[in-house]
Amino acid sequence: MNEAPAVLALDRIQRRFRQGEAVLEVLRGAELAVRAGEIVSLVGPSGAGKSTLLHIAGLLERPDEGEVRIGGEDCGRASDDRRTRFRREFLGFVYQYHHLLPEFSALENVNLPQMIAGVSAREATERSLRLLDRMGLAARAQHRPGQLSGGEQQRVAIARALANRPKILLADEPTGNLDPGTAGRVFEELLRLVREEGLAALIATHNPDLAARMDRTVELQEGRLVGAGG
Repeated sequence: MNEAPAVLALDRIQRRFRQGEAVLEVLRGAELAVRAGEIVSLVGPSGAGKSTLLHIAGLLERPDEGEVRIGGEDCGRASDDRRTRFRREFLGFVYQYHHLLPEFSALENVNLPQMIAGVSAREATERSLRLLDRMGLAARAQHRPGQLSGGEQQRVAIARALANRPKILLADEPTGNLDPGTAGRVFEELLRLVREEGLAALIATHNPDLAARMDRTVELQEGRLVGAGG
């Protein structure tokens, strides 16, 4: 069992939405702890609230009730500026669609979050080239997204998510737009890089084969996480 302290902890998270006169309870006291070096798969049917949970964990959305603790600090209700700082310093995101900037090369896309964080151009380029090389893309660093395959684009997105050395990686169906063969290869590279970096990772997927390759699985059922003890 991983006895390291939780890097990400969700405590009694509740989230509800109004639809006219009705109230939709999406999260009903969800609880989860993810530790450094641990990769957790998040599964559940479409519409169960996986993306909402990831947005709350990533400080992109506020819970109606409950705490989001990152590095031991409750930041779920912190000011917008403080939440932005936590996202920049602790969190990396990978989405189903890569969201690369089409006018920039792969290298420039990975450089950009580092430059925003105040890293020098030389340091950013060195870090980006190392990440792209570890993702098997050293020869594609100067190519723009339109010149890359779908799998290559998503690998660039993974490198970008890790560019600022986050402590936590959150991924929402990161291979959902790829064919099965490409998805398997990209996912294997994602897991390898996450383990090498020693991150805590929470990855939503509909693919049971991919979920089985992670350290443990939690399932979102009726607004609560089943199997979250660990």
